[in-house]
Amino acid sequence: MTYDVVVIGGGPAGLSGAVALGRALRTVLVIDAGEPRNAPADGIHNYLTRDGVPPAEYATLGRAEVRRYGGEIRDGRAVTATRTEAGFQVTLADGSTVSARRLLVTTGVTDRLPEIPGLRERWGHTVLHCPYCHGYEVRGTRIGIIATTPMAMHGALLWGQWTKDVTLFRNDTFTPDPDQERQLRARGVTVVSGRVTAVDDDGVRLADGTVVAYDNLVVQTRMEPGGELLASLGLTVTEHPSGAGAYVPAEDPTGRTAVPGVWVAGNVADPMGQVITSAGAGTMAGAMINADLVQAETAAAVAAS
Repeated sequence: MTYDVVVIGGGPAGLSGAVALGRALRTVLVIDAGEPRNAPADGIHNYLTRDGVPPAEYATLGRAEVRRYGGEIRDGRAVTATRTEAGFQVTLADGSTVSARRLLVTTGVTDRLPEIPGLRERWGHTVLHCPYCHGYEVRGTRIGIIATTPMAMHGALLWGQWTKDVTLFRNDTFTPDPDQERQLRARGVTVVSGRVTAVDDDGVRLADGTVVAYDNLVVQTRMEPGGELLASLGLTVTEHPSGAGAYVPAEDPTGRTAVPGVWVAGNVADPMGQVITSAGAGTMAGAMINADLVQAETAAAVAAS
């Protein structure tokens, strides 16, 4: 069987795209490796009517909705995709293959944390990255910003909207210039010098032995999309303008890429997109893929008449 569309990635973007395609009466298969970026989080936020829903529950609801409209879900990892006369052949890690006329790639990104002991164990709980995802839940607590890039300055100012107790750990990485120092003072941010060597339940440990207590920490991750599948399709991975990682740029807001027949949506194309924006991007991509198929089918019918 050749599906109209194979969706690679079963997160918010992929599931939403599959629903749009199913509602358009398309045959669609979602291949999902089961490694959601937001798995450590207690709940998703800023999603109207779904605020606080655990990521696993959201995925279960999304899968059920895909199936309700005739879509199929297959657990597995897509490793390569190559062009064929009919469209594409996708090869999974177990060696099996599936065929599709069009592809929607929603494989997301991986968050690479700074190499500081203690961060990974607390990631998604007391170690955070996005104030709009978690700020309300930790409002009024002691927030520490561990600098790994100059973007820490932005975070130090921004998190002051949710608490008056913000500490910026320079971590031998970031040195504010005089204007930035004035801004930090104006926002009441405490600046701590010295390299951060570890994080534990007692506090942030510095190279000189100082331990600074905190309630929640903020770090900037490096966001990286997966490589082999994207490379096999000829999709270009490029540095994001924010400097926070890499992404696959789309040709237009619909998610269409420079590779004919391939669309991208979600964090693979917008690393800083939240759940609701990724879902919206998936819906848009699904609708545009259906429109592209309609155009191709119309052209074929005209040519045959």
